[in-house]
Amino acid sequence: MPEIVRAWWKEASVYQIYPASFADSNGDGIGDLNGILSKLDYLKDLGVDVLWLSPIYPSPLADMGYDISDYRDIDPRYGTLEDWDNLLKGVHERGLKLMMDLVVNHTSDEHKWFQESRSSKTNPKRDWYIWRPPRYDADGNRRPPNNWKSIFEGSAWEYDETTDEYYLHLYLDKQPDLNWDNPDVREAVWGAMNFWIERGCDGFRMDVINLISKVPGLPDVPVTDPTQEFQMASPMFVNGPRVHEYIQEMNRLVLSSKHPKHVAYCSSAHAAHLTAEHDLITVGEAPFTHTPAGLAEFVLPANKELNMVFQFQIVEIDNTDEGIAGSAPLVYRHWKLPELKAIVNRWQNLHRDDGFWNAIFIENHDQARSVSRYGDDSPAWRARSAALLALLQTTQAGTLYVYQGEEIGTKNFPASWALEEYQDVATQNYHKRVLSQRKAEQGREDVDMSDVLHGCQRKARDHARTPVQWNATAHGGFTTGKPWMRVNDDYTEWNVDAQLKDPNSVLAFWKRALGVRKQNDIYGDFVLLSADDEKVFAYTRTLDESSVLVLLNFSSEEVEYSLAPVPQFIGSRFLIGNYADESAGAATGEIKLRGWEGRVYRK
Repeated sequence: MPEIVRAWWKEASVYQIYPASFADSNGDGIGDLNGILSKLDYLKDLGVDVLWLSPIYPSPLADMGYDISDYRDIDPRYGTLEDWDNLLKGVHERGLKLMMDLVVNHTSDEHKWFQESRSSKTNPKRDWYIWRPPRYDADGNRRPPNNWKSIFEGSAWEYDETTDEYYLHLYLDKQPDLNWDNPDVREAVWGAMNFWIERGCDGFRMDVINLISKVPGLPDVPVTDPTQEFQMASPMFVNGPRVHEYIQEMNRLVLSSKHPKHVAYCSSAHAAHLTAEHDLITVGEAPFTHTPAGLAEFVLPANKELNMVFQFQIVEIDNTDEGIAGSAPLVYRHWKLPELKAIVNRWQNLHRDDGFWNAIFIENHDQARSVSRYGDDSPAWRARSAALLALLQTTQAGTLYVYQGEEIGTKNFPASWALEEYQDVATQNYHKRVLSQRKAEQGREDVDMSDVLHGCQRKARDHARTPVQWNATAHGGFTTGKPWMRVNDDYTEWNVDAQLKDPNSVLAFWKRALGVRKQNDIYGDFVLLSADDEKVFAYTRTLDESSVLVLLNFSSEEVEYSLAPVPQFIGSRFLIGNYADESAGAATGEIKLRGWEGRVYRK
């Protein structure tokens, strides 16, 4: 077994907060920093260690805050810098940490940097973004500089009349890409990061950080879909030629450097935290990178880049070829349990000897609800399968990420909701594109879009963004006003308050599972058992003389699992399970697993 290098961030459980939908303190229908502050005791009691805030910077919200117009301030919808300082103080007083969302592949088109850049070709910030002159076809029509498709549909280029050039935007036209080849851009990003580090932030989640380097010359991408004018161009910007150079520079100049601490922001108790040497948590979002080797480069300690990255293979398991990370992959594909096992096994054992570290998650702000994707959200099995998914995550090696509402088994909102209830720009753009295409193909207006709506109900990002259901009062207790997004219809029954009172609730189980995770070493190796079994996910975790056996029944049927492959676990002690009868006793040679039952035994 390789030498274990321990770190606080490896052993941490991170709770992601989508601020707009978490808790509204002032009745304007949008969650805010003071709302988060009011729930810190709940989060501490849950058993998490780090709070990750999705973007709270000033933004026109074209992409719900992932279009930032000022990196050094707070959007008034969420509060003020003073509110952030108060929140950080409350977080640190409870022994928790706070990480910010770093979105630096692109900015908002309303950022002052871009406003200067677009003002003229001679402006000093012109080269802070990626500008190119138009191309013209044989008939003299102006065309974009290349055939790249935006991840959110249409061309990846937007024409700007002021200077008669196009700017690149891999996402929305209101999200122009920064030119990371310009050292002044990188220096400005380091300055923004240092602003938050010196203010007391404990780390960063880095949005689409693997897209910051583009292929020189920005050539056309080969045509893979002849029916579309613009083509997916991920080979031209995913893991580009200088991406590791830039992140290593970030590590050297920001993440690993010693920072003077600006203690004037905070109380004396908080100042003690700031004057200590910082040890940041960093996690990169790396969509479109599917090869283990490609992702490992960002994480291997020898490369001096990031602590970990999110791998997307689990959350893309139900994608068709049409679906891609970050583009609302709304076409559903039925998957089988051996596929999930193979993915988990691959990443649990990736470059262990070289120090690779995993980020464990199955929900975030870009994914539909896990109990609706990997479990069974019917009334009979919703709670049981949600708890089983908690066991799946808490028993793996890696830093655990829990998304708001996951701890109470929040599910997708119902199929009866009309398209108008879907707020996400990716969902709306996808629906518009398919609608337009079908109208053109069929030559009529009344085309059938039921399959697209079905896909939306299964997989749209919107499901992650419904407000947290705190209690059974109006709007689930999220706000006293009109919520920016409709609360799921089941809030009167499925809410935090009800589950806090129920010792057998999903929330109660998450608290137990997180507690067991803290009490047991997470660094052990991972051995997959019964790889082809289509109902039971079984594996062992071993460190020195300590070993656990995890059995997860991913079906509503009762099954028997033989311990013949691991006879050493016969007689081992029952550690935790998602059924109420904790007196399950020692493991026998044949273990009967009820529907969606998970059990962990310790030898």
